[in-house]
Amino acid sequence: MSKTLLSRIKPLHNSKLGSTSPYLVSPRTKKLVNETIHILKTHQQWQESIDALYADEETCVSEISHHVFDRLHDLQLGLKFFDWLFKQQPRRFPSNGYAYSSFLKLLARFRASDYFENVLENIKTEDIKPTHEALSAVIRACADSGLVDKAIELYYFVVELYNCVPNVFACNSLLDVLAKAKRTEVARQVYNEMVERDGCVDNYSTCIIVRGLCNEGKVEEGRKLMEESWGKGCVPNIVFYNTLIHGYCKKGDVGSANLLFKELKMKGFLASLETYGTMINGFCKKGNFKAVNGLLMEMKERGLKVNVQVCNNIIDAQYKHGFKVKMGETVRWMIKNDIELDITTYNTLINSSCKDGKVEKADQLLEHAIKRGLTPNRFSYTPLIHAYCRRGNYSRASSLLIEMTERGQKPDLVTYGSLIHGLVTSGEVDAALTVRDKMVERGVMPDVAIYNVLMNGLCKKGRIPVAKLLFAEMLDQKLQPDAFVCATLVDGFVRNGNITEAIELFKLTIEKDVDPGVVGFNAMIKGYCKFGMMEDALSCMNRLIKGQSVPDEFTYSTIIHGYVKQHDMTSALRMFRQMVKQKCKPNVVTYTSLINGFCSKGDLTMAEKTFKEMHSCGLVPNVITYSILIGSFCKDGNLRKAALFFELMLMAKCIPNDVTFNYLVNGFSNKAPSLISNEANDSQQEKKPMFLEFFERMISDGWAQKPAAYNCILLCLCRHRMLQTAFELRDRMVSKGFLPDSVSFAALLHGICLEGESEWRAMISCDLNEHELQIAVKYSHILNQYIPEGERSKASLSLQALVEQNKSQNQQVHDLRVLVQ
Repeated sequence: MSKTLLSRIKPLHNSKLGSTSPYLVSPRTKKLVNETIHILKTHQQWQESIDALYADEETCVSEISHHVFDRLHDLQLGLKFFDWLFKQQPRRFPSNGYAYSSFLKLLARFRASDYFENVLENIKTEDIKPTHEALSAVIRACADSGLVDKAIELYYFVVELYNCVPNVFACNSLLDVLAKAKRTEVARQVYNEMVERDGCVDNYSTCIIVRGLCNEGKVEEGRKLMEESWGKGCVPNIVFYNTLIHGYCKKGDVGSANLLFKELKMKGFLASLETYGTMINGFCKKGNFKAVNGLLMEMKERGLKVNVQVCNNIIDAQYKHGFKVKMGETVRWMIKNDIELDITTYNTLINSSCKDGKVEKADQLLEHAIKRGLTPNRFSYTPLIHAYCRRGNYSRASSLLIEMTERGQKPDLVTYGSLIHGLVTSGEVDAALTVRDKMVERGVMPDVAIYNVLMNGLCKKGRIPVAKLLFAEMLDQKLQPDAFVCATLVDGFVRNGNITEAIELFKLTIEKDVDPGVVGFNAMIKGYCKFGMMEDALSCMNRLIKGQSVPDEFTYSTIIHGYVKQHDMTSALRMFRQMVKQKCKPNVVTYTSLINGFCSKGDLTMAEKTFKEMHSCGLVPNVITYSILIGSFCKDGNLRKAALFFELMLMAKCIPNDVTFNYLVNGFSNKAPSLISNEANDSQQEKKPMFLEFFERMISDGWAQKPAAYNCILLCLCRHRMLQTAFELRDRMVSKGFLPDSVSFAALLHGICLEGESEWRAMISCDLNEHELQIAVKYSHILNQYIPEGERSKASLSLQALVEQNKSQNQQVHDLRVLVQ
């Protein structure tokens, strides 16, 4: 409807209605209205027919138009009739506004908000006063259609026009939409005005404001408002209590919610299923399942049936709080209590089973859901697909995706993303690319995250050209690369030795107005440092700072490591001081790089000092830190220090690796036994490290240096309960031709017993003779001296029993020989 047509409405000065209300319908008027509506509905040439109907009538069609609009139930007919009336030049709308009001109510009934603006603008221009009821209907329609600002504007228009607020239904609709839009302050102003002007407030009005306040965490304010409103058209009911209880639970204040729950029961209100459900959910979030069980018992006594949503919340919470949920028992309990399991129940169980690594159980749950006639959705399949990919079973993951599609469930970006991520993690990049092609065929376009995962997988495989093609494809799809994509490709180029392409890509990213972020800059800085381009690395860091980003510990640590590789400790320390000055806390990598630099220069005193400083900062050295120090002391010939740091490493529960073992074995094998003995004697004032004590003893007992070194490592590992690492080292010894001997056996037996394993024979075999067993007993007794008394191993007793058993067997053999002779 155009503004031109609206502008043609003029007041009718010779209205025959006089002072009589236009809503008092005479029989003749009623007949005319019915006939007009009939013509509108049934005649194609209805304009001519209406003209003919009113040709001999004293009443104009415009005078009864408001009755027609009130009784029409077809918006299009109403719009046509309204437009036609404007064309009747001699017969204009009456000035009292009833026709407009009825037309507005018709528009409001059909939520035809597109027409409100023009009609209301014309009303204001012509100074026509619509009815309070009509404007209230329009406000309600605007609010229900989400036109919040328009509804507020009309609200104040009504207040100004009639000096009162719109009717309670319109006000409540406005309050509701304001509360949902989190415009609680405006809603509160409207509510206060409702109360002040005419008390047009009911329970629903107050409850809306209380709910809005609760959603913002202002539960106490909502409770105060509720209590102040009692008796002012507001009667206490369970809805108010439910709203407040939900508000307390939402903000995590289950204690206050529980007090209110008790209060409502004391006041004689009957808690509803919603009340119990909210309280159970609140206790579930806190992990208070004892309280949950109490509420379930209370519901049973009241005859309230626990619904499936409540059960789903309980099951989900139990998993999240680390409780072992016995799925079979849970399902049987639900069935016994007439609770129909829905697909959400199964999805919760499937997801939790996948997280626990029970993929087969999750698969069985999916099959069970299907057998029960439930329709699995993407939340049923996605966890399984991801779990099978993590296991490397991408064949089953792919078949689940196909099954999902065949069942009418369209996989979304998350489902495809799970499969692609799982395949890439399993090293199956080609299969992941195939899935990418399939998802595109089915109209699901990959996002930046999926492209990043694929490019990352390709770069790790060294397939840089394919990764570059994907990057180009991504740009063609108008997908803006983010900092992680830039970092992935730059790192990929650097790993494959192509620094030139890494630099070009980095520059291109910046030219495209993409902020590489700290992650992207760090990748480029790492590349420069790897290739010894330290000036470029510094320039890159300065550009990062100019871009109003802050270098992190990785930025500084990378540059420090780069200088260390260049044997430029002066620059490395300068960068370290700058890092501290900028209040960027150095990490383990930072200190380890400095320790490595000092060790490379042969300055082991500074290396030790840096290690102690690292400890004082609360940082835990890693296997690389310890291995560098152990290797450096071995190389320097200071085996006592090497042994000491090895034991510090084990005490810190830091598991050594092959590099650590090589340093120790080679270090103790390449130094003459006499020098080791002299070194130990020079430090008699200090307690010898356990490693050195055993090594000296074994050398003096006739062991070669390399087997002795291996055995000492085994003894230390077992003493510090690193049994798995000890067994791995034993296997490595065997592969190098060093067979386990009596000391190896004693060490492993101690390790097994310290772990609390009683069936040691299933883990190690004993092929030692009596003399070898005696040696094992000897070293076992020495090892006991290094084990705290409360942790003393039963290994020595087992060894002694083996000795006695061996003696007994030897005696029996001897007696048999005597008997035979």
